[in-house]
Order: sequence, then structure tokens, then C-alpha cells
Amino acid sequence: MGLIVPKFQSTAVARNRLRRRLGEVWRREVMARQGPRDLLIRALREAYPRRFAELRAEVLHFAEQVFGGGPPPSDRPAGGAAA
Repeated sequence: MGLIVPKFQSTAVARNRLRRRLGEVWRREVMARQGPRDLLIRALREAYPRRFAELRAEVLHFAEQVFGGGPPPSDRPAGGAAA
């Protein structure tokens, strides 16, 4: 996973906090769904004041749209059919 957190006239502390929060959501919730695909997240200016729960909800919504709600592709039976 690649993570882009632009400065937007923010302090290093704010950037690092946002980077850690997004990385933690990815590690806990998205990594297993991602499978063998690349992911690049670019944080917007509006993400800086958000609470962890709000960031988590947005990242999970995005992950469901992109990767689906099921298990990662490596866990699906041969032939692509979901169990």
C-alpha cells in the first residue's frame, strides 16, 4: 500500500498522525481483502481534522466498493465462484 499525505500547510505532527491512522485502518481492515493488488491512498485536506472512526468508515466504504465485501481472491474456490 502506498500512502500520500500532502502538506496542505499542516505540521509534521498532523501529517504523521493522519498517516498512522490511515495505515492502521489498512492493516486491520483492508489488507486481508486487498489480495495481490496494489493500493494507493491519497489523503485530502479534509482528512486532517477527521476522527479515527470517520476515517475508518470512509476507508472501509472505499474498500467495499473496490475489493468487494467477500473474502480475498486467494480464499475463493477455484473457478471464481464464491462459497
